Amino acid sequence: MSSSKDAIYSRPLDQVADFRFDEHVAEVFPDMIQRSVPGYATIVDAIGQMAGRYAGADSLIYDLGCSLGAVSLAVSRYIQTPGCRIIAVDNSQAMAERCRRHVQTFRSDTPIEVVCEDLQNIPISNASMILMNFTLQFIEPGQRQAILDKIYQGLNPGGVLVLSEKIRHPTEAGNELLVELHHEFKRRNGYSELEISQKRTALENVMRTDSFKEHEERLRQAGFSDVILWFKCFNFASMVAIK
Repeated sequence: MSSSKDAIYSRPLDQVADFRFDEHVAEVFPDMIQRSVPGYATIVDAIGQMAGRYAGADSLIYDLGCSLGAVSLAVSRYIQTPGCRIIAVDNSQAMAERCRRHVQTFRSDTPIEVVCEDLQNIPISNASMILMNFTLQFIEPGQRQAILDKIYQGLNPGGVLVLSEKIRHPTEAGNELLVELHHEFKRRNGYSELEISQKRTALENVMRTDSFKEHEERLRQAGFSDVILWFKCFNFASMVAIK
């Protein structure tokens, strides 16, 4: 997926507005996420590999918060079982429209349906896999348990939820270390101090992070039998929860 270079926060802003997945972000999103999230390409490809293992015949795979469709496309490359269908959901019209264009130009035996809707309004059933790649962190904390409960109910036995999130370390000193390592990662990818600072301000009221323990407790409460932390780099993590 080609995109423009992310320069959204490169100029001083009088007032930094809350981060939104609007047309400007959609235009630069592939560049933004590659330069901002350590291990992003590894995460996306590994989720595809997991689809080769867990995608059940004649089942549905939901990509909740699909953005431009990178995960849906990776999954479709690896699926071996017949009759699977991917439902890619995003509540940003700008993201969903671009996702549709990417899907249309990609040849796959697995159909991908792109839906522009709030994931909380999507019925979930007959699912062998549900994917939330850096999505739950943008949902109000008080609504997260209900979403995970709904996901659990919609999964078939043996089905999995892959949940990737920016996480918070439980101690202040540990969290500061991880934040600084992440900021250095962004510096080495060409972001200025101004860009790092303004982006952090934009995300303050929008992205509220949890610790891994909080995620695990919610998943266990929903009913998942096992929670595997399979990827972690700095304050970014991905886990698999098995029904």
